[in-house]
Amino acid sequence: MTTTIPTYRPDVYSRDAILDPYPHYEQMRALGPVVRLAKQRVLAVTRYDDCKQVLLDDATFVSGRGVALNPVANRLSRGTTLNSDGEEHDRRRKILASRLTPKALRSMRDEVEQRADAVVAAAVEKEHVDGVGDIAEALPTSFVPDLIGWPQEGRENLLRWAGATFDSLGPVNGQTLRTAPSTIGMMRFARSVVRRGAVQPGSMGADLLEKVESGELGRGECPALMIDYLAPSLDTTISAIASALMLLATHPDQWAALKADPSLIANTVNEVVRLEAPLRAFARHVERDTEIGGVAVEAGSRVVVFYASANRDERVWDDPSTFDITRDAAAQLGFGQGAHGCAGQGLARLETQSILRSIVDRVERLEVTGQPTWGLNNIIHKLDHLPLRLVADGRGQ
Repeated sequence: MTTTIPTYRPDVYSRDAILDPYPHYEQMRALGPVVRLAKQRVLAVTRYDDCKQVLLDDATFVSGRGVALNPVANRLSRGTTLNSDGEEHDRRRKILASRLTPKALRSMRDEVEQRADAVVAAAVEKEHVDGVGDIAEALPTSFVPDLIGWPQEGRENLLRWAGATFDSLGPVNGQTLRTAPSTIGMMRFARSVVRRGAVQPGSMGADLLEKVESGELGRGECPALMIDYLAPSLDTTISAIASALMLLATHPDQWAALKADPSLIANTVNEVVRLEAPLRAFARHVERDTEIGGVAVEAGSRVVVFYASANRDERVWDDPSTFDITRDAAAQLGFGQGAHGCAGQGLARLETQSILRSIVDRVERLEVTGQPTWGLNNIIHKLDHLPLRLVADGRGQ
């Protein structure tokens, strides 16, 4: 065991590093199992095995003291599933997950697939589209707010609010400060919705208010729980869908393989999430002296787990920067792992697979017609714009 921890001096949350993070991840992986980030004054794990170790040991590496890199966000996010441990976490997660069980997802599969096909049909009709606005955003924004029960008013702000919620979980930088008003706006709106009982009947929000009436849940817990599910269910899914479209459009051999064998759709989603992980990283608080990869880590330290780096670790993946839909990518960490693994990943997979299935049926060829634009966000890795041409497949009409 060693106590020596190398320091990484570039700012991995700078604008340039957000837009092109992979060279930074590669350099950090080369330095060792644990790296000290000079700018943020925290530790980072970037190799697959070490990231998985931290994620699976939620008694040592806790989330209840916050997963953000700034104390304000950690304080404000108390009461969320993301920022809790043990029985408290299990209780909150159970409330959210009741509508995300395999049985629940099976019951909504037909509706998701129909909505996905309508989105793709409209895009094919246009031919020249923005893969983000016209396809990737269209399905989650039409479905998730209804599932949660958000009222119709205010929905035009949900994407901006959700992105800001993730930005707030980074360090205090320009991104955090620019998006702070939107983060506050979302919490105020959520509180207003709960106070007025303005949720749609039969929704997850309605379930929460019923639990308040029965005394099972405090009314003050409801706004955070509604946000808890909304933000991850929009941005991460949008990221996966848009990245899938970009990767398939820029790798015609992989597109041809998928057209030839649609049974590869589920694995394609895993490979997309492996290569372009929607979530960059979350932090954990170290409760007791421990070690990671043979490196001593002291209690009280804060460790950042870089999922996106683990997913490209050359110690685990052959040709990790290559997009290959035939590789077994099931072990990717893009949806997290362990107790805090993404509760909504089943729905994210269903939505992304449904879009791809309809694309395979209706589209002969995907072409990128302009420069894809990556978004700026401390936590979410996603495209802002993706100019595409969809060449219709006559067999799918």
